[in-house]
Amino acid sequence: MYHLTWFLGNGFGIQAWNPAVDGPWTGNNETEWMKADLYIDLTSSLERAGFDYLLIEDTSQLDDGFRGSAEMTLRLGLWAPKSDPLPLVPMLTQRTRHLGIVPTLSSTFYPPYLSARLLTTLDHLTEGRVGFNLVTSGADLSAMNYGMAALPPKELRYKRATEWVQIVRQLQDSWEPGAVLADVDGRRYADHTKVHRIDFKGEYFSCRGPLNTIPGPQRIVPMVEAGNSPDGRNLAARYADSMIASVNSVEAMKAFRADMHRRLAEHGRKPSDLKIMYLASPVIGATDDDAHRQVEATKAARWSPDAIEYMLWYVEHITGVDLSNIDLETPVPQVIAELERSGRIQTAIHNIFGGQESKTLREVMATRSYSRDLGLIGSPSTVAAKMDELMQEVGGDGFMIHLPTTRLAIAQMCDGVAPILRRRGSIRSGYEFRTFKENLQAF
Repeated sequence: MYHLTWFLGNGFGIQAWNPAVDGPWTGNNETEWMKADLYIDLTSSLERAGFDYLLIEDTSQLDDGFRGSAEMTLRLGLWAPKSDPLPLVPMLTQRTRHLGIVPTLSSTFYPPYLSARLLTTLDHLTEGRVGFNLVTSGADLSAMNYGMAALPPKELRYKRATEWVQIVRQLQDSWEPGAVLADVDGRRYADHTKVHRIDFKGEYFSCRGPLNTIPGPQRIVPMVEAGNSPDGRNLAARYADSMIASVNSVEAMKAFRADMHRRLAEHGRKPSDLKIMYLASPVIGATDDDAHRQVEATKAARWSPDAIEYMLWYVEHITGVDLSNIDLETPVPQVIAELERSGRIQTAIHNIFGGQESKTLREVMATRSYSRDLGLIGSPSTVAAKMDELMQEVGGDGFMIHLPTTRLAIAQMCDGVAPILRRRGSIRSGYEFRTFKENLQAF
């Protein structure tokens, strides 16, 4: 048995909204993305289907680096506009009973005391069903919105994140079990001898403590980690309860799992302590032929000028490197050389163009996808069978599904694939425990 989770791309932001680009099933997303209804429908469907948690992505910048303007970002609604996900969390748990809700927090921008207090408050309001996805953020534009000139280097961000987690956990544990007496007759609410300062003094943060609210149902709120770099893997191995693995082959899935199990052992933790979720974007059709026609249509569409322009925008979004002034027919070796001369080369760019030396810039942009289907293409029964085969071969913990946020895509997975998986005994048929943490660790 394995877990299913859902990645809400673009977070609490504008979802698939333009039928000309996103297909005919976008509903009223263009005018109602900022309301709760779509996300309530999503969470209700995920719980009905037996998912463990919903992860809500978040960023806090409006990209204007592509061609030096925000024109394309706002014209197409790319990662903006977007609302803060934290106020949405209690609304989603009021309409569900078991599903975990995991908003994103940045250790670079959210002070640890504020974060500990927010998470503990949400733990109470959700009756133990909140978690958090810890990121260190990756865009200088976001840093500027929080008063910084630029982001700290990645290594430094992860060192700060380590202290951040330590403070948050110490604060959440600063009230001993039994500290709350709630003794009306004796006029004693709490035993002060069981509430302690933490007096944390690190290289990057300091905090006196204690937390000025009582521990929530989970006490230590579960943490999810998305970073796949060595620093991200080390942070996950030390602290995370679940992790997103962004890989695109069986071999890479096995290697990722083996690497994380080695890192977990170095921190004295067991493989079962960290649930690894492989990011997947299944292509689901009424029949296998229907799904494969969708794949071929998507491949063909990616050669269009609009699609190539989008991929150029996406590269700038994730790397900060604007390729729009390079001729699309330029061979990849020349692209690399030009970027090296300008000082704009970086690891992320090498990852995009690695092994593509025989192609042009246009060919790379038209053939390199940011989503991963992991071979999960076909009818609901075919996709379910392939998911089982992958888990049996890899021995992993489950999948994080990333699909467009339309009610059609939600139904394809939750009312198409998931019921088949439940009948096969592959995923949970119900929820045994009360809290998110307990259900996540149930198997």
